[in-house]
Amino acid sequence: MTKIKDIPVQDRPIERLLQYGVESISNEELLAILLKTGSKTQSSKELATTVLSKVKHISELKEMSYEALCKIPGIGKGKATILLAAFELGNRMERSVETLPGKKFNQARLIYEYYKSILSNKKQEHVYCLYLDTKKTIIKEKLLFIGTINYSIIHPRDIFKEAYLASATGIICVHNHPTGDVTPSKEDYDMTYHLMQVGQTLGIPLIDHIIIGKNQYYSFFENGDMEMKQIRNR
Repeated sequence: MTKIKDIPVQDRPIERLLQYGVESISNEELLAILLKTGSKTQSSKELATTVLSKVKHISELKEMSYEALCKIPGIGKGKATILLAAFELGNRMERSVETLPGKKFNQARLIYEYYKSILSNKKQEHVYCLYLDTKKTIIKEKLLFIGTINYSIIHPRDIFKEAYLASATGIICVHNHPTGDVTPSKEDYDMTYHLMQVGQTLGIPLIDHIIIGKNQYYSFFENGDMEMKQIRNR
C-alpha cells in the first residue's frame, strides 16, 4: 500500500490543491481530500479510486446510498456520512430555489426549479406533497411515498392527515418520472382525480399535480387538467 506520507509533497492532493487550485486536481484527489485517510490496505487516493470504480460517471455518486457506500471495503460509517454530506451539499448548491417553505406558489416552475436536482435522476418514483395556507404560501413539504405510482397505494389518509396537522388549506402533489418523460400516465390521472375528489369533500383542494422529468416538467393546472369532468374521462 502506498501511504499519502510516502508520496512526494508536491504530488499530495491537498498540496496540489493549494499550489495549483481546486480546478486542477482530479476527481480521485478531491475524494481523497474528503476521505482524509485510507484503509489498512489502501491510501486515501487509492480508496477514492475504488469508490469511483463503483459508478460509470461521477454524477452517479450522488445516487449512492449509505448502505452502498458502506459495502465498499475501507468505507465505514464515518467516511460514508462525510461523502453523503458532501454529495448533498453539492445538490443543494445547484438549486436556484434553496427552500420551499415560506415561498408563495404562483407558478409550477418554482416547484420544478426546487425539485429538479432532487428528483430528475432518481431511479424510483418519489411522491412529495406541499401544503399551503390561504395565501398560497407553502408551509410544509413531505415525502410520502417511494416506489411505483399507484393511487390506491398512496392513501389519501396519509396526505390529508399532514394537511390537518399543518392547518393547510391547499395541497400540491409532486412526483418524478424516472424515464424523464413527463407525459402523465393513466395512473397519474387516476391519482389526481382521486385526490381532487377527497380534497373537495374535505375542503382542502388539490391545487396542482406536478410531474418532474429530465430538464422538463408537467403541471396539471397549467395544462388545464384540473377539471373533474375532463380528468375523469382520461
